[in-house]
Amino acid sequence: MPSLHHRLRARLMPAVLDTSKQPILWLLLTLIAVFGIGMLVLSSLNLDYSQKAMAALRKAQIEETFHASLNRIDAQQGLHEHYTEDLARLGELFWQLRQRPAAGLSDALQQTLAQKLRDIDDVFGVGIWFKPGEFSPLTLYVHRNMNGHADLSTDAYTEQPWYALTIPPDSPAQASPMRQFYWSPAYYNAGSKAAVLTLASPMHNPRGELIGYATTDWRAERIIELISRVDITPNTFAFLLDRNNRKLSSLNEMGDSLHVQRIIDAVLLEDLTQDLPARSATILPGVGKDQQFQSRDIWVEGREYALYYAAIHGDMLFGIGLPRDEIDAVLTPMRSSNYQILATTGLVMLVLSILLAYKLFGVLRELQASYTDELTQLPNRARLMQDLSARDAGSMVLLNLDRFEEINGLFGYACGDQVLKTLGSRLRQMMDQDPLLHDACLYRLTADEFALLLPALAEPELQTLLEHLEQFVQDLHVLWMDQEIDLGATLGAATSPARATDPSQLPGNLMSWATIALKQARQQQRSFHIYDTAQRIELSYEYNLLWAARVKEALRDDLIVPWYQPIHNNQTGEITKYECLIRMQDKQGSVINPGSFLEVARKLRLDRQITRIMLDKCFAAFSNQPCEFSINLSYADLIDDELSAFIRRRLEETGAGPRIIFEILESDGIENYQHARHFIDEVKAYGCRIAIDDFGTGYSNFEYLLRLDVDLIKIDGSLIRQLDSDTNAMILTQGIVNFAHSLGIATVAEYVHSAVIQERVVQLGIDFSQGEYIGMPTARP
Repeated sequence: MPSLHHRLRARLMPAVLDTSKQPILWLLLTLIAVFGIGMLVLSSLNLDYSQKAMAALRKAQIEETFHASLNRIDAQQGLHEHYTEDLARLGELFWQLRQRPAAGLSDALQQTLAQKLRDIDDVFGVGIWFKPGEFSPLTLYVHRNMNGHADLSTDAYTEQPWYALTIPPDSPAQASPMRQFYWSPAYYNAGSKAAVLTLASPMHNPRGELIGYATTDWRAERIIELISRVDITPNTFAFLLDRNNRKLSSLNEMGDSLHVQRIIDAVLLEDLTQDLPARSATILPGVGKDQQFQSRDIWVEGREYALYYAAIHGDMLFGIGLPRDEIDAVLTPMRSSNYQILATTGLVMLVLSILLAYKLFGVLRELQASYTDELTQLPNRARLMQDLSARDAGSMVLLNLDRFEEINGLFGYACGDQVLKTLGSRLRQMMDQDPLLHDACLYRLTADEFALLLPALAEPELQTLLEHLEQFVQDLHVLWMDQEIDLGATLGAATSPARATDPSQLPGNLMSWATIALKQARQQQRSFHIYDTAQRIELSYEYNLLWAARVKEALRDDLIVPWYQPIHNNQTGEITKYECLIRMQDKQGSVINPGSFLEVARKLRLDRQITRIMLDKCFAAFSNQPCEFSINLSYADLIDDELSAFIRRRLEETGAGPRIIFEILESDGIENYQHARHFIDEVKAYGCRIAIDDFGTGYSNFEYLLRLDVDLIKIDGSLIRQLDSDTNAMILTQGIVNFAHSLGIATVAEYVHSAVIQERVVQLGIDFSQGEYIGMPTARP
């Protein structure tokens, strides 16, 4: 809830980072997290890439080894095929020589076969088998007996065990362009008491007609010896299966253990021979590196094995198996190194992050202090202005303690601090209890001023809130050194409407509006006041800004000038004096009266500089003139030591003192007659005289005359203007003249605007006249 957020932020400001600083912290943490995740991702990608690269290399190694084994088997079986092909050609040759006596050919063929058997140790038996009627004897077959000697067999080939296993029923009777070979699966041979493989090749006459078969028998153990050379990892194993899914490799070659037996059983259960191509008389293509092998994974006793296998000659399937963990073992050092790099980098990042966070927390604490009042631990003015800039509407209440300076002066600053802390604490408690303040934020601005920022309230709600706050402060009593201190406060409030169309009603103006309301409450001596946007007080601020700029420009460009108004001597009928009046020129040459700019200059404290300019220019204007001239001074001018010293210096330099009259405004309340009298005594020592200007506008006029050594009084125009129409004005003016003359003080009538008024002035015995009828101010005396 927004209200809970504002209340927590206002109360927990010292304990937690302000929400305006939290994005900085979250950004830092996010950057650290992103960097860490990035490092993890990069490391993972690097490891993954490395693993894939090493896996590819490992696979290439396995393929290389696998194909090397295949090539060895292929080479060996190729020799077998060439050997069998030689036999077939030999049989065909003997058939063509059948015109010789059969017995002689049979003996020659038998001797030749025996020699072939002796030439190749790997061959168990060789035979040339003719169809009935093609040659006599029908069969010449030589094989090794148990003693290593050759035996002769003349049985028909159709009765041999290899025939049904080797020759397919649909084998062609005619010769093909290529020599054909038929491999049998492994079968038990009674003569050798071992498993053998028979390789048969058909024989044809010149017309391409089948005349028989040439065969060679090979011990299966010779093929097994070839696959036993596979060595890739410590627990790599090879296997050889025939078409009937029987293993041709024995347990002796693989370690003869129960574990190995389970591995072989698992391989047989996979029935990999289903992937063998259909039986064909055509020899399989060469099984070099272009041969595509297949792979499969199996699990044995919780360990994964990768199987690689391919078909070879003789309708057999050759394969190797490797434990998957041994394949990946080469990646373990790389993975360990990668994790070490990642851990080191992460540790460095963690240390740097901690240091950075520590520094950042210090900076945030300093920023927090810049937004927090040290005494009350409340948000300060800077925090308020920042919160205002984030709002689109709201209400503000300024609470200013009454007589706070008196509390500090009477009981000391420690007491004043206690008052402020107590007030801040009680206001926070009130915010928890008053429904109108649940969503408010409390701030301390200046020494004795607090601010409440709330959502936009209607005027009745704001009025109720101000009444509650006023009563709350009045009921609040602070105990200090057994003294109960009563408090009072003046409040100013303002509301900025939501979605205001007038730019002057933006929330950023809430502060100035509430300040204006507070000032108006004090001026009207009220406890509180609500700012009315219809008052358009901002126009006066714009006016002040405009004239402040123009005054500064006039001072810079020497556009402050004196104008001179003549003063008529009613006894001699001559102009004997001039009053020097301040004017300001603009760049177009127009003359501006002091009513437009003098008050602004006084508030900017530029009036002293203007007075100096007037003094210099008036002294210069009357340096060669015999008449008297008067210059206006305010009470503030009288008590300014630097200005007094300047006036004395100019009087000494010019010697114009006897011709100078200093006019003091009666409307300026003189707070310290001793200071004013000190100035009067100093300038009178140079022959200067003192006049009271605008006499008759205040209520302490006669005190001026009694306490100050005055030479002239200038009767205010509010009385002179009515001498021809108001009897009371006539009587009052007569009394002033009589009183002044009784004290030896001359009189001057201001604002004499007609001959009738001048006649009344003369009748009353007023010594001098000044006004429109006598002469208006001019640029030259």
